[in-house]
Amino acid sequence: MSYTINQVATMFDISAYTIRFYDKEGLLPFVSRNKSGNREFTESDLNLFKIIYCLKNTGMQIKDIKKYIDLCMEGTDTINVRQKLLTEHRNEIMKQMEGLKENLSLIDAKIEIYKSPDAVKIVNEQLKKAYNEKRKNNLQQAL
Repeated sequence: MSYTINQVATMFDISAYTIRFYDKEGLLPFVSRNKSGNREFTESDLNLFKIIYCLKNTGMQIKDIKKYIDLCMEGTDTINVRQKLLTEHRNEIMKQMEGLKENLSLIDAKIEIYKSPDAVKIVNEQLKKAYNEKRKNNLQQAL
């Protein structure tokens, strides 16, 4: 079975324009064109596109995705290099996830304050502390 660019765009919830951009950037050398010159994706193409989509969504730059796809196109001699590239990217994702967990904890703490029956008292104390710190350091109160 084959799929048109619009079908693939729908499957991945992206625009056909984005897919065309990926193609122009050299990320889709594996996609064939039909007699009319339109891109047609096979199931195998979708599997490769899925990794491109994943890498992009996890912050990998286009040039690095292209490097990965080029390595895939070169064959099995590049497996170790591909593994290294993906391992480095995975490590970056893990760092991002740790940062997100820290940020989520801070947001959760604020939500808990706002849910508290003493929310007004707590917020007023925080405002008073901020005001006193500014005054102590001879700083003007921000508007």
